[in-house]
Amino acid sequence: MGIASPEETQIVQEHLAQFPELKEELHGIEMSLENYALSQSVPPDPSVKEKLFNELFSGEDKKKEVNEAPVVSMTKKYPIPLFYKSVAAAVFILLIGSIVLNYTYFEKFHAAQDALSEAQQKLNTQERSNEAMSHDLDVVTDKYAMPVVLNGTPHAPDALAKIFWMKNTGQVYIDPTNLPKVPPGKQYQLWGIVDGKPVSGGMIETTKGVYHIQKMKSFGKVDAFAITLEKAGGSPTPTMDQMIVSAKM
Repeated sequence: MGIASPEETQIVQEHLAQFPELKEELHGIEMSLENYALSQSVPPDPSVKEKLFNELFSGEDKKKEVNEAPVVSMTKKYPIPLFYKSVAAAVFILLIGSIVLNYTYFEKFHAAQDALSEAQQKLNTQERSNEAMSHDLDVVTDKYAMPVVLNGTPHAPDALAKIFWMKNTGQVYIDPTNLPKVPPGKQYQLWGIVDGKPVSGGMIETTKGVYHIQKMKSFGKVDAFAITLEKAGGSPTPTMDQMIVSAKM
């Protein structure tokens, strides 16, 4: 409508190109203003035509007009009041601002959601870690728990593990915290020497390098404990040259 400055016009054109919904809104505003102008228009009085012809023609020209009236353009123009121009401009500017703000807050909302999801994952991990530590503490402080230290062998002199053998139930727990890192494709396996024969006490879980006290198979009467490094999934018999730690009862 010609009421915006060149700078404002440029901003409007840039946003029209960026946001298709603005084009739809602008079209709606234009149609509303046109409908308003049509609804407020007043048809001219019939006498206007005669007065107009009197001004344009006289004498023979008037007779000629009676026989053959000239074509006179009567195109109507509907001026739009300045007030409505200002209102339309204000609405349009507010609409642009609203869309820009909505887009900005939409991006911030997604960023906040991602941060919240990450924080929730960290909280869940921390809760699981706390539960594991609580379980470890219950085992260590149990009045029936008899700790047995498994020292390193020549294959791994710095290795160390600890067994907690429950005297009242015969249950066995192991703390593998100080065992060396497991090579790919390998897994630690606990053994109990019962009546001179090795009996598997199960595989020791070291997934993702997280070591916690784990419940193993119960042996009852045990002469000694040992841990060997076996292929993933375990072995029916211990690989003696891969014995990492051991201890006699």
